[in-house]
Amino acid sequence: MIELLDIVILGMMVVAALAVLWLRDLFAVAMLSGAYSLMGATLYVLLDAVDVAFTEAAVGAGIATVLMLGTLTLVPRQEKQGKKPSLAGLFTVAATGSLLIWATLDMPEYGDPDAPIHHHVAPRYMKDSTAEVGPPNVVTSVLASYRGYDTLGETTVIFTAAIGVMALLARGRRKP
Repeated sequence: MIELLDIVILGMMVVAALAVLWLRDLFAVAMLSGAYSLMGATLYVLLDAVDVAFTEAAVGAGIATVLMLGTLTLVPRQEKQGKKPSLAGLFTVAATGSLLIWATLDMPEYGDPDAPIHHHVAPRYMKDSTAEVGPPNVVTSVLASYRGYDTLGETTVIFTAAIGVMALLARGRRKP
């Protein structure tokens, strides 16, 4: 049943992504982007990644949608018609997507108890994290210590994006 729900949500995400590509109304694009992030957060919950789901819901569906709607107050609602997409760009996207799919073929099946992750790092984190790091919560130990540089990088990306958006919004308020 869960697998069917995963497939349905992924299908809805594909439809939302294609609609974002085809729509020219920027308000509809902003709302669909928020819906896409909310569907992604739902999918993460179904995959038992609640911490990632919470982040996706807060940042993707929440803050990003609010920032996009705020930006719409400074720009026209309709996207300008641009030139036709190049075949080189389409080829690049198709080649990159094909390479990514090909790279996943070597991965273990989802939920496989014999996967290397279940025999190497996870048991050690569960057993030793309290003694090595301190906090009794294993998730906190992993995010704050074992993956500290990764968490710092994610925080840096979010901070940089926020500064960029604030700079763009401030630029739009200046009078020529």
